[in-house]
Amino acid sequence: MKKLFALFALVALVNYGAPVSIAAQEAEAAAPAAEEQVSEANDEGLVAESAEEAPAAEEQGMHKALKQKFIEGGAFFMALVALALILGLAVCIERILYLSLSKTNTKALLANVEAALNEGGVEKALEVCRNTRGPVASIFYQGLSRYDEGLDVVEKTVSSYGGVQLGQLEKNLSWITLFISIAPSLGFMGTVIGMIEAFDKIQQVGDISATVVAGGIKVALLTTLWGLIVAIVLQLFYNYILSQIEALVNEMEDASISLLDIVTEYNKKA
Repeated sequence: MKKLFALFALVALVNYGAPVSIAAQEAEAAAPAAEEQVSEANDEGLVAESAEEAPAAEEQGMHKALKQKFIEGGAFFMALVALALILGLAVCIERILYLSLSKTNTKALLANVEAALNEGGVEKALEVCRNTRGPVASIFYQGLSRYDEGLDVVEKTVSSYGGVQLGQLEKNLSWITLFISIAPSLGFMGTVIGMIEAFDKIQQVGDISATVVAGGIKVALLTTLWGLIVAIVLQLFYNYILSQIEALVNEMEDASISLLDIVTEYNKKA
C-alpha cells in the first residue's frame, strides 16, 4: 500500500512539476522581455516629451537669437531702425482703420437716395446722405446740394469733391514711403560705420586678422539686415493700403456715375 501510494505521489509530482517548471521558465523568459518593453515605452515617452519640448525650446531659442542679434547691431542705429518701424506701422494701422471705416454699401445707398428723391425730393435725399458714413455719401451730399444750380454744376461738383476725397484717402502715405526708404538707408549707414570701425582696428593693431575685423563687420551686416527687414514689412503694408484705396476709388467713380443717372431721371420727372 505504501509502495502504491508512493508511486501515485511520484506520478503526480512528475505531472504537476513539469507544467510548473515550464511556467517558471516561461515567466523567467518573459520577465526580460517585459522589462525591455517597459524600458522601450519609457524611452518612447522620453522621446515624445523631448519632441514636444523641442519646438518650444527652438521657438524660445529663435526669439532669444533675434533679440541678441538686434542688440549686437549697435544701440544707436538699431534704435533708429526700430523707431522707423514703430512709426511706419502706426501710420499703416491708422490708414487701414480709416479705409475700413470709409467703406460703404453703395448699392444700398443708391437705392435709398433714389427712393428719397422720389418720395421727398432733394432734401430727403440730402438727409439720407448726411446720415451715411463714408466718402461716397459725402460726394453724393455735395452733388445734391448743388441740384438747384443745374445738372452741369452737379456733375462738376461730384467730380471735384471726388478729388478731395481721394486726397483724404491718400493722406499720410508719404510718411510710409519715407520710412520704407529711410530704414535701409540707416542700415547702410550702420554698415559704412561698422566697416570704418573695422579698418580703424586694423590700423591700431597693424595686422589683418579675423578677430580684429569680425566685430565691425558683424555690426555692419546686422544693421543692414534689420533695415531691409523693416523696409520689406512696411512695403507689404503700403501695397495693401494702395489696393484698398484703388478699390474705394473705383467704387466712388461707379457710384458717382450712377448718382448722375438717378439725378438726370429725377430732373426729367420734375
